[in-house]
This record gives sequence, structure tokens and C-alpha cells, in this order.
Amino acid sequence: MTKKTEHENEKVKENTTKENTTKENTTKENTTKENTTKENTTKENTAKENTAKDVQKPNVPEGLMIKCGQCGAMLLNDELLNNMKVCTGCGYLFRMSAKERINITADKGTFVETGKGIFTGNPIDFPGYNEKIKKLQDDTGLEEAVITGICEISGNKTMLGVMDGNFMMGSMGFVVGEKITQLFEDAIENKSPVVIFTVSGGARMQEGTVSLMQMAKTSAAVSRHSEEGLLYIVVLTDPTTGGVTASFAMLGDIIISEPGALIGFAGPRVIEQTIKQKLPEGFQRAEFLKDHGAIDKIVNRKEMKEMLGKLLLFHRG
Repeated sequence: MTKKTEHENEKVKENTTKENTTKENTTKENTTKENTTKENTTKENTAKENTAKDVQKPNVPEGLMIKCGQCGAMLLNDELLNNMKVCTGCGYLFRMSAKERINITADKGTFVETGKGIFTGNPIDFPGYNEKIKKLQDDTGLEEAVITGICEISGNKTMLGVMDGNFMMGSMGFVVGEKITQLFEDAIENKSPVVIFTVSGGARMQEGTVSLMQMAKTSAAVSRHSEEGLLYIVVLTDPTTGGVTASFAMLGDIIISEPGALIGFAGPRVIEQTIKQKLPEGFQRAEFLKDHGAIDKIVNRKEMKEMLGKLLLFHRG
């Protein structure tokens, strides 16, 4: 091989090496650019996801707001409580606990609870009944589905009973029947009027016939109170149904209702199947019952205490 040929071969090798080096550098640069682009894209996507999450899940403390069941407005819980649990947008009435009702009805500092310490057994050995009662007592802070006591309403001494739908839907078993009966007996002894706010799903099936007996017992107590010439006012709230409607809830001298309250004994389907007739729309609402003479007056929640005060004062003479 000549020196010229060797020199040419060396040049070829050098050029090949340079080309390979250039290709490697280009490949590295492209790879670096691709990785950088991927990283930036990933960061952008992560930022977008975080932004979307922030928009979809606003940081609102639990229990701060509640949705109106009628108009759908979002209401601050504190404002709702200050407005007697009446929607500021449409006037929809949220259900109240017994303690909340007492707070807006009785004159401040006058309510003294009576009938405490009455407890039921399990008369028909209904499975899990005792445990359910215990859990409800722990969860609600109530002994039973009604609170009774003595108070003043607009300065008028009154025996007051308030049912609570949070405790087994205000159903009436032995304890509820006994507390209502004692309320009327105390009223007879004190020569006092009685005001009861009702909310109930009816007789408590877990106590069988014992719960049905409370209908007769409470009705007899109302009758004895009436024979003494004493006033009994019922305020029906949503819903008042079943055995409570069929007993002391509809025996008042004056029967008042909140607007739109569901009031009845059995459900519409059961009634239609029994009488084989189509029932008019809204026949179990307060407005229909007032138009047909079953209720004396429908009173807005904010005006209820004033109305009760006037009736009690008028009766007192």
C-alpha cells in the first residue's frame, strides 16, 4: 500500500468519526429537547389538573351551608337558624327540632321540662329495639320523641309539648303517650292551657298494640282537660300522620297549622285502594284541610308565637 493510499484512508476514518460524533451530539440534543418538552408538558398538565380540582372542590367547611329543598338556593346555616329555619328566597319551612321550637315559642328562660325519666321497655321483644332507642338518645340528646314542660308564651303561663321528628320520626310509643297524658294531668292540676306542636309518623310499630293503646289514653286525657273548661291548642307541623293524627292531634279546641304541612292518617294509595275513588290533588295538605273545615287557621312560623299569645290572653279573659 502506498503512502498516498494510507493518507486517504486516514482522512476517510477521520471524516467518519466526525460524522458519528456529530450524529451522537445531535441525538443527545434532540433527546434533551424531547425530555425537556415532556417535563414542561407534564408540569403544565399537573398545574391544569390542580387548577381544575381547586375549581371543582371549593374549600367550604362542612355544615356551613344547606340547600333549600324547594328553590335549590344555598343558605348559610347560621342565617337560616336566625331566620327560624325559613328559606330567605322562597319561604320554604325547614323542619325544626323540639329544642329549636321551644326556643322560638317559650319566653326566654321560662321553660321548665317535666315528665323526665320515663323509659320504655321492649313489650313485644322487637329485635334491636332497645339498641336503637339507646343510639337515638346518644345521637339526639333526647330521652324520647316529645319534650313536655311548663313555660310562659307572651307572658301567659302554659303547659307546652313539642314533638321531635329526629327521634324515630316522632312516632308514639308508651313513653310519648305517657308524657302527653301527664302533660294534660299537670294542666288540670294547675288550671293551665295546653299547647302541643305535633310532628309524627304515627304509632310506633316496634311496640305493637301497646303503641295503639296510647291513642285511647291520650284522647281520654284531652277529654278530662276539656271537661275542666281549659283551652287546648294544637299546632300541626310537617308531617303529622297516623295514630297521632287519629288521636290528640285533631282534638284541639283550636287547630292551627304551618303552611304546606302534610296532615293525614293513611297514605293516598291505601285510601284510593280502599274507597275505589280518585283523590283530589293536595288533599292531605294544610291548605286543603283548612278549606274543608278540618283546620281553623294557617299561621306562618314567624307569626306563630304572637298568634298563640293572643289566643292564650283572650282565653284567660
